[in-house]
Amino acid sequence: MRAIPITVTALAAALLLTACDSGGSDGSGSDTGSKNTDSTACRIDQVGLQVGPANAAPAAGDTGNVPVTLTNQGARCTLDGFPGVTLSAGSASAAVAQDRTGTPRKLTLAKGDTATFTLTYVRGKEGDGKSLAATSLKIGLPGAAAEPRSFTWSYGPVQGKETASDPDASVTAFQQAGD
Repeated sequence: MRAIPITVTALAAALLLTACDSGGSDGSGSDTGSKNTDSTACRIDQVGLQVGPANAAPAAGDTGNVPVTLTNQGARCTLDGFPGVTLSAGSASAAVAQDRTGTPRKLTLAKGDTATFTLTYVRGKEGDGKSLAATSLKIGLPGAAAEPRSFTWSYGPVQGKETASDPDASVTAFQQAGD
């Protein structure tokens, strides 16, 4: 009867070892565009990106949502984690935080498959020192060492939490879209 507990213990140890991950993100969002690339990661130059249509915040203090749809135009690839998103105003830029209320899932996209994420922001006051007068939005993909793609930001200034360089905005993890 001694063989069963040893077998169970060995199996549990093997499962524990296979669950270990030598790489990954430190949770800061800095894994996008890092030198540690995943050869199966979706590449920004192999996907189509559509920003909007947005549910723009109409006035200062209001919340707006900007959906982003990604369509794989290349070989099968994976999205694992959060997009890297930066808002820019001239020479000033600010990274958008990850919305950690949802758990990211690893998505595999065949050619033509789509995924989405949402950028949520609080509109700031025009000319306010705590607001970032954003004019562009840069989007990068996790695990791929490529320059982010830029888009025009036309939804007004973004309120800062404490300063303009810390925007009151967040991005969700990727979600599978379509069938």
